[in-house]
Amino acid sequence: MILQPRLLVLDEPTSALDMTVQVQIVQLLRELQKKHRLAYLFISHDLKVVRALAHKVMVMKRGDVVEEGPAEEIFSAPKSDYTRELMAAAFADGAFGAVA
Repeated sequence: MILQPRLLVLDEPTSALDMTVQVQIVQLLRELQKKHRLAYLFISHDLKVVRALAHKVMVMKRGDVVEEGPAEEIFSAPKSDYTRELMAAAFADGAFGAVA
């Protein structure tokens, strides 16, 4: 943070962490974002974490963009079949809420 970046690229930053630590990391990322006015390029397969952090979402399949838009819109009304399948698998337990 010493260099005061405007953008951080985070590639699967929470993938190997248990749920408790994930929640702590998400909270830390939110705090850093506010404090330092950061933008994140957050790459993840964990849609619950993505939902907790993202303002905009891009869904990709085999390197191609399938759908993109405001996170709230993508999560509440996905347009593509692929995105709907991902959401159904990720939130099969009914936990459509955000992490933390």
